[in-house]
Amino acid sequence: MALDKEIKKKMCDEFGLHSGDTGSAEAQVAMLTENIRQLTEHLKTHHKDFSSKRGLLKQVAQRKCFLKYLAKRSPEKYKLLIEKLGLKG
Repeated sequence: MALDKEIKKKMCDEFGLHSGDTGSAEAQVAMLTENIRQLTEHLKTHHKDFSSKRGLLKQVAQRKCFLKYLAKRSPEKYKLLIEKLGLKG
């Protein structure tokens, strides 16, 4: 399940370093988090959709790598991003 253009643009504007920024770690974590939330809701009703479950687990692992990178490079940005997105830190 891909993100809608409007949601993606909103995430990039809110978490990116500049308008339309999709490459920064903060923007990618925000987009992955939104996609993970959508997939989680999908899997609550379609619990036998194993390909979506596999995709969800891959995205969680990818987000973990981005967060680890961000925590190492910029701990203050990491803490701010965790608070904004409501993730456990």
